[in-house]
Amino acid sequence: MPPVSVLHTWQAPEAVLAAVRDLLVGAFDGDFGDEDWEHALGGVHALAHDGDELVGHGAVVQRRLLHGGRALRAGYVEGVAVRADHRRRGVGSAVMAALEDVVRRAYPLGALSASEDALAFYAGRGWRRWRGRTFALTPAGVVRTEEEDDGVFVLPVAPLDLTGDLTCDWRDGDVW
Repeated sequence: MPPVSVLHTWQAPEAVLAAVRDLLVGAFDGDFGDEDWEHALGGVHALAHDGDELVGHGAVVQRRLLHGGRALRAGYVEGVAVRADHRRRGVGSAVMAALEDVVRRAYPLGALSASEDALAFYAGRGWRRWRGRTFALTPAGVVRTEEEDDGVFVLPVAPLDLTGDLTCDWRDGDVW
């Protein structure tokens, strides 16, 4: 497994952040815009290197999720990517192990929205698919996000009813 370093956004030099953004744009085949980048900032980054080259990244940012009448601090995983020529070598697992450590030490739960291709990866790491309905707290009020129901995963640190409603806080772009 490659070495993984962990640092907060404020600690990352501009050159490191530029390399992270380049990695994410490349890994998502150009489907990674300004709002996606904004979602990955302001938290803790896990950076995997092969020598001096950045080959993997993931971030945990704080969000509020509403569940069971409570507003929960959640460690929300964003921007998980591995450079194409380093996939299937344990880089993603190493990045996620670092992020999961952050979640377990700092939050009552972790959450993420998985792409179709990554569902088995997260499930295999112990992330649990949310079985209840999903919503977003928007400027227009609470809005159902039915299209996200099958892709939201949580890492419960404290006991949690996975069949209840789950509402995420508002942000521009993809809310989940």
